[in-house]
Amino acid sequence: MTIQSSIGAAPFSTPAAAPLHRPRRLRRTPQLRRLTSETQVNAANLIQPLFLREGLTEAREIPSMPGVFQHTRDSLRKAAAEAVAVGVGGLMLFGIPESKDPQGSGAVDPDGILQVALRDVAAEVGDSTVVIGDINLDEYTTHGHTGVLGPDGDVDNDASVLLYARAAVLQAEAGAQIVAPSGMMDGQVRHIRAALDEAGHHTVAILGYSAKYASHFYGPFRDAVESSLQGNRRSYQQDPGNIRESLREVALDLAEGADMVMVKPALAYLDIVRLIAERVDVPVSAYQVSGEYSMIEAAAARGWLDRDESIVESLTSIHRAGASQIITYWATEFAPRLGR
Repeated sequence: MTIQSSIGAAPFSTPAAAPLHRPRRLRRTPQLRRLTSETQVNAANLIQPLFLREGLTEAREIPSMPGVFQHTRDSLRKAAAEAVAVGVGGLMLFGIPESKDPQGSGAVDPDGILQVALRDVAAEVGDSTVVIGDINLDEYTTHGHTGVLGPDGDVDNDASVLLYARAAVLQAEAGAQIVAPSGMMDGQVRHIRAALDEAGHHTVAILGYSAKYASHFYGPFRDAVESSLQGNRRSYQQDPGNIRESLREVALDLAEGADMVMVKPALAYLDIVRLIAERVDVPVSAYQVSGEYSMIEAAAARGWLDRDESIVESLTSIHRAGASQIITYWATEFAPRLGR
């Protein structure tokens, strides 16, 4: 084979049998693989979910999510500080009240459990990480739906988004830098943005749960927040077989003022993560949900797969698909080995 130099020098020859590029040369050692990796997840890409449970005297492990806890106020502050110390990019907080009612009034109580959690964590970590509040009513309602119910027994969309807007303002006042409406009500981002701006919280960002599917992978999370749901949420969460619907939902959220968008769950919807990441110019997050966490933990406990390598592989796949941020229950544990 003869190759002509692009600058006019004399041609030079290479043996015909020798390929110009052997990919295996760059896979030979861990150092070479690290140097040439196309996708590397860093601690700053990770968001750690944390749960504050009202009335606890000590942290309580969630049976279906080994290694994940419902926290007391003291243990929550400690967990937040530990996450910050290892470089985790953000903390997403959830509150679990002792009592519920049909209206989910705990979500809009200035002294409700999530507002308490936000104040405690904001005081503990200051501006050293990003504090995110989840906006939903499912933890607070006796029926377990993400909004209030109308006379017909269905979720009342318009009444629910008004409560979301009130909750957003309370969370901003409590120290949230980002609010994340997860209830999947039409117009939720628009109402929240208007309420935040009217209250003077122009700098508080909105992370829209824009492509949230009606998934069976949420089961352990419902244990974590002690959900009262009987039935399902298929009338307002998205059909797992749909793609165009997700793209429409993302477009609507962005038009209404979302600063970031999310796909939930992650692993079963990596194609959706990729499609959205290719089409928008805002950060795309993916939530590695409780079922994804628990199935790896369960398989690893039985010796069916290598736990640590499987976790890193799953995080890499989500980032490779286009997620700028990954919400994962392994954030604090794995941040030190991923680097900053």
